[in-house]
Amino acid sequence: MRYLVMFILALLFWLLITFSLDVYNILVGALAALLTVLFFGRFYVRNIRKFVQPQRYFHLVVYLFIFIWECIKANFDVAYRVLHPKMPIKPGIVKVKLNVKTGIARTILANSITMTPGTISVDIVGDYLYVHWIYVQTENPEEYSRIVAGRFEKYIKKIFE
Repeated sequence: MRYLVMFILALLFWLLITFSLDVYNILVGALAALLTVLFFGRFYVRNIRKFVQPQRYFHLVVYLFIFIWECIKANFDVAYRVLHPKMPIKPGIVKVKLNVKTGIARTILANSITMTPGTISVDIVGDYLYVHWIYVQTENPEEYSRIVAGRFEKYIKKIFE
C-alpha cells in the first residue's frame, strides 16, 4: 500500500512539473515514478496514513502564510540594521529547546529558521538547536526559544508529527 501511494504521488508530481497529459509523457512519468519507488521507496515515510489526513494540508497552508509573513518582517528588520548609521546588531549563538521529535520536523524547523533573514541554524545536538542570531534580544532561554522557533514549531509539529 505504501509503495502504491508513493507511486501515485510521484506520478502526480511528474504531471504537475511537466504540465502535459500526452500519452508519452504519462508513460515516461509512470516509468520514472516506478523506478523512483523501486530504488528509493524504503527510505520514504513509514507511516503513509499521514499523507491522507486533510488537517495536515490545512496546517501546511497556514504555516506557509506564517513563514512568508515572518520572512517579510525579518527582511525589513535586517535592512533596518544594515542601513542604520550605527548598525545596531548584537550577534550571538542561542541554544533553542526543541519541542519537535521527528527528524523531518527538526530539519524543516532548522531550514525555516535559516531561510528567515537574520538567523542561521548551526547545529542540532540532542533536543537543542543552536542558532546564530543577528540581534539577541534577551538572555532568557525560554523567551529567545519562543522568539526564534516558536513561530514555526507549533505548525511544523501539527504537520509532521
